[in-house]
Amino acid sequence: MTDEKPGYRLLTGEDTHDFCVRVSKALAEGYVLYGSPAATFDPNTNRMLVAQAVVRPDFPKSD
Repeated sequence: MTDEKPGYRLLTGEDTHDFCVRVSKALAEGYVLYGSPAATFDPNTNRMLVAQAVVRPDFPKSD
């Protein structure tokens, strides 16, 4: 197993303070936001679920 950070990460979870901290931590580690966040409401659990993609700035872009 390698300790190298992946070029792309999709952070997902419930829309809470902890999720915001996870995104903030990724940004502090050098990742940048990639695209817009996504959100959906799960009526079965009465929770708002969110996702945010982040990439390393040196991550190669596909053409």
